[in-house]
Parts: sequence; structure tokens; C-alpha cells
Amino acid sequence: MSAPYLRRAMPHVAVVGAGPGGLAAAMQLAAAGARVTLFEKDGVVGGRTRTLTSPEGYRFDLGPTFFLYPRILREIFAACGADLDEEVDLIRLDPQYRLVFEGQPQVTLEATSDLPRMEAAIAALAPGDVAGLRRFMNDNRRKLEVFRPFLERPFLSHRGMMTPGVMKSLPQLRPHQQVDQDLRRYFADPRVRLAFGFQTKYLGMSPFRCPSLFTILSFLEYEHGVFHPRGGCGAVSDAMARVAERLGVEIRLDTPVERIAFAGRRATGVVAGGKEIAAEAVILNADFAHAVPKLVPDHLRKDWSDRKIEKARYSCSTFMLYLGVEGTFPQLAHHNVLLAEEYQRNIRQIQSGELPDAPSLYVQNPCITDPSLAPPGHSSLYVLVPVPNLRHGGDWKAEAPRYRRLALDRLKTLGLHDIEPRIRYERIVSPQSWQDEFAVGYGATFNLSHDLMQMLSFRPRNRFNDTEGLYLVGGGTHPGSGLPVIYEGARITAKLVQQELALAPRTVMA
Repeated sequence: MSAPYLRRAMPHVAVVGAGPGGLAAAMQLAAAGARVTLFEKDGVVGGRTRTLTSPEGYRFDLGPTFFLYPRILREIFAACGADLDEEVDLIRLDPQYRLVFEGQPQVTLEATSDLPRMEAAIAALAPGDVAGLRRFMNDNRRKLEVFRPFLERPFLSHRGMMTPGVMKSLPQLRPHQQVDQDLRRYFADPRVRLAFGFQTKYLGMSPFRCPSLFTILSFLEYEHGVFHPRGGCGAVSDAMARVAERLGVEIRLDTPVERIAFAGRRATGVVAGGKEIAAEAVILNADFAHAVPKLVPDHLRKDWSDRKIEKARYSCSTFMLYLGVEGTFPQLAHHNVLLAEEYQRNIRQIQSGELPDAPSLYVQNPCITDPSLAPPGHSSLYVLVPVPNLRHGGDWKAEAPRYRRLALDRLKTLGLHDIEPRIRYERIVSPQSWQDEFAVGYGATFNLSHDLMQMLSFRPRNRFNDTEGLYLVGGGTHPGSGLPVIYEGARITAKLVQQELALAPRTVMA
């Protein structure tokens, strides 16, 4: 541990929000020699990547339910003198998830990264599409190589998007196409395309509107695997907090930040509990649409004024059921996705602000892999239904009971006919809950949408537009949403702060 007089000489960085991005940035900057204070309004770390625990002993992921592409976080841990695999038990799932295509007949596809088995599964559904799998994998392997530099660097001005490298990559990235259009080059059957395109829901978007470069999401699953962290994704956040504290980060829980202090355009610290805490740099990890209008004066934000934030385009929201249930469900996979017979109609309903009447849904049954998440002989079921965000209005106090009933009825399609009498714990999180309880702007669970005019330099920048000394990290800033991308964004932001403060990395022993 550093001596007090040495600690006073360290530049101070204030991090607002202990979500995945805030934790990752705090770790890296502490390892680089900064004194870091992390302010979190809640009593736990992790933001939406936390664990909900009931009095009865049921444990649920609040938001993300799986871990994808661990390479980035493994490198961050290594740079901080830690080993991700020693801190977190990552269990690779096979099958990765089960897809259920509603219809007559109802069809099931067990998605696996074992490509010969996946080819056999596609052959049972659409024999003519089997040959497309290897082509899809090979093409998206190259696409990721082309796109990775965009994910690993900041875009601090629009000029950064006009470089020869960016221009040269456009034909391969096909920014003018959507995911479903691009998948037609490999798969004729709409169900197979949906199997490789529904992952755009991780961004809260539709495969019929999401830019085609995001076919890399399903590629990453099949190339690198889908993982369950033992104890849930909150265990990853807890491990990051442990490493951060070992590096000297001070984590202040139950400490909301009231505003960011400025001298002119330069951030000079934060105000928490009525006291100003000075800092040479401030990193904002709170939800962008919720926090920026509250914490940063509007006159400092020409590029992202209150008016622009209000007019921006946002992802869908989610209606959540967290159910502690007596009994186990071996008939379910760990991850289950019910794709409605009228999937495209569902999408149109959500986009127009209408609640789907026969929605697609996702069910996590983690106890089949990790029994520690519920009392013996019980299960913790996580049910997610995509719905419109609050930009479209909606009275969720009135709608929640009706939509709960609809969601439980839809579970019967997955074979869960007798679940309601066995529910021993239940919690509902609606779009209104996301906004009011979890500080998610407009209840848009996946932040700003990822259309082309809200990506790269058009997205809020890692060094926040029009200010000095203020940095962003999280799903609402470049490079975007999803845990691996947020971790990469934290790496970008940490490097920018490190450069500004002229931090020389100290030797960190594992």
C-alpha cells in the first residue's frame, strides 16, 4: 500500500457510477498510478450487472445474463495484475441457448459452437442453408478484423471517420445494409436468419433495422462461446471491485453525485453530500440520457444539449419478471428464446409504441447450470419481454398486472404450464421501474440506439464533447452497448485520461 505522502502526489480521478465501465476504468487508472475514488449511488456495485437477492435465497441477474468474448476483460485484469479466471469461474455453455420458433409446427434449434453439430441442426430446419454457416463464419471473422480498430480507438471528432482506413473498410462492413439483409447472402430460410440475427436485441434493436456490421454479435458467440459466470454476472462486477480495491480504489457506496463541478469548461471534481471533491479528471459512468442533463450544465453541451438528448433515438425497453419457483425445470435449457410466429409484427409494434399482444420472450433457467442461485429443489427464473421505451408513454402501473398475466401465459409455449402456483418470490421491473428505480433514461434498457448516425463520432465521445477533463464510459458512449464493448470503451477512456494526466503505469504484480 502506498505511503500517505506518495498518495497525495497522485493525480485524483473521480469516477461516477460503479457499473461495468466505471469499475473497469477505475481498475486501469489505479494500476496506472492515479488515486481513484468511485462514487456509487446504490449500496452495491455493478449497475445493471448486479445480483438481486431475495429473502428466500433466490438470486437473479438484474440485467445481463451471460458473458461473451472474455478476451477483453481478461486483458484488463492482466494489466491490473490479476487473473480473470482465478477471480471468476466462467462456465462455457453447450448448447449456448435454445431457440423456439413458434408456429405450426413449433420448431426448436439447439445453438452450439460445435460447428458440425450446428450444421446438423440447421440441416434439420433448412437443408439448403447448411453451406452458408462456414461462409458466414469466415466472412465475419474478417469483418471483425476490419471492425476491431473502430472498437478500440476513440473518435474525438468527425474528421476521425474520414481516414483512409475507415473509407477502405466500408465495402466489407456494408453500413448501408441491415443485419437481415446481410444474412440473406448466407441463409434463405427466415428462421435460420433469425437464429443469427436476433442477437441485435442485445443492443435493443431489430435485425431489420440494425446496421449489418452487427452480424459480428452472433459470430462472437459461435467463435468464442457463451459463458455463465458462477454466481451470475454480478460475480464479475464483484471481482472487478475486489481488484480495484486491492489497487487502492476507494469505493463509496450509497453516495450519489449531485453535480459535476466546473471551472469554465473544465471539470474540476464532483459534488456529493453537499461537499465538493476536487479531481484532475472526472469519468461519468451513469446512464447517459438520465445523468448528463442532471450533472452537466446544458450551456456546456452544444453537441449534446438537453434538446438533442430528448430528440435522440433510443433502444427498446424490457418488461421483467424475476421468479423464485419451487421445483426445477430440466425441460428448459440455461438460455431459452421464444421467437413469436409473427416476429416482424412484434418488432413493428414495439417501434410504434404498441405493446406486443403475442410477444417474443427470453427465459433464463440458470439453476440447470448453477444450482447455487436458488434454495435446493427450487429455481430462479428470469423472464424478459421486449417492450417500447417510455418515449412512447404508457401507464405501467395499470399495464404491469395485465402484462404479467400475458408473460406467464406465454411461458406455456415453452412447456411451463403449472408455474404460477409454485411461485414463492416475484419481482416485476417495468420500463417505469428502469427509469425510476435504476436511473435508466426513458427506461431504454440498452441506451442510445446503434443506428449509423449514433455511432462512432456521432455517439457521445469518450472525452465528452465540448468539455475538458470530463470523460464518459458505458453503453451510451462510443463504442456502444454490451459488456465486451463497454469494457473496451473503458479501456479507451482510461488511456485518454492516462495520457492527459501523464500517468506512468506502475508495476503491478499478479
